[in-house]
Amino acid sequence: MTNLNPVNISNRHLRFGWWALFVFLTLGVVLETLHGFKLGWYLDVGNTSRRLMFTLAHAHGTLLALVNLAAGLTLRTTPGIELARAASHSLLWGSVLLPVGFFLGGVVIHDGDPGIGVVLVPVGALLLLFGVGSTAQSVARAARSAGATR
Repeated sequence: MTNLNPVNISNRHLRFGWWALFVFLTLGVVLETLHGFKLGWYLDVGNTSRRLMFTLAHAHGTLLALVNLAAGLTLRTTPGIELARAASHSLLWGSVLLPVGFFLGGVVIHDGDPGIGVVLVPVGALLLLFGVGSTAQSVARAARSAGATR
């Protein structure tokens, strides 16, 4: 596995995290506006799946933005950490695919079921599991290495 410069990868996750936080908080404001104006396309009883999918997109996107901010800060503050390129890319792509899958699943609802875009959700979830697991291993390795040098 190829490792990247921790500062560069940290910058990438911080940049992504802050922009994703902006995008998904904006989505939350839009959803509140749709609710405030009582738009039937969003609030009608037949659209509960749409409302759920959009809420899940907003919540997961916001949380995953924070996960990327934490990853970026971890890379800056953990001496000796090396995060593999695959782990970094998995965190980033998982953070995109999971909420986008929820959002696309809510755009077109079929008899109460989400649209085809929801197939991105499990793909994003698997990428996230790999990225978070790899990051946890990298942190543990760095901690062991730091403990051995003391």
